[in-house]
Amino acid sequence: MVDYMSLMNPFGSFNWAALGALAFVYVIFGLAIYIYTAIALMTIAKKTNTKNGWLAFIPIANIYLLTQIVGISGWWTLGILIAAIPIVGGIVVGIGMIYLYWHIAEKVGKPGWWGILMIIPIVGWILLGIMAWGK
Repeated sequence: MVDYMSLMNPFGSFNWAALGALAFVYVIFGLAIYIYTAIALMTIAKKTNTKNGWLAFIPIANIYLLTQIVGISGWWTLGILIAAIPIVGGIVVGIGMIYLYWHIAEKVGKPGWWGILMIIPIVGWILLGIMAWGK
C-alpha cells in the first residue's frame, strides 16, 4: 500500500515540487531512450539499404520502417498497433515485435534468436546498438 503521508510536506500540503521533479526526470530519461532507439533504427535502415530511414523519428512511422527493413507488408504496422487492446494486444504485439527483430537481426548478419532477447528492456537496447553499429 502506498503511504500518501510521505508525499506531504511538514505543513500538510501535497509536495508538488517533488512530484514535478520526478516527472521531469522520467520525461528526460524517456526522451533519451527514444532518441537512442530512433538513431539506432535509422542506422539499421541505412545498413540494410532501406529507404526513408528518417521515419525512425516519427512514432507510428517507425513501426512501418521496421516492416520495410524486414521486407514484409506495411499492413503489419496496423497489426502491431493492436496494442491498444488490453492483454491480448500486448501478447500479439510482443510476438510481432519478436518476429520483426528476428528478421532484422538476420539482415544485419546476427543470429535471429536475438529477436527474442529484444523484449528484455536493457538487453534489447544493447542488442539494438550492436545491430546498428557492430560489425
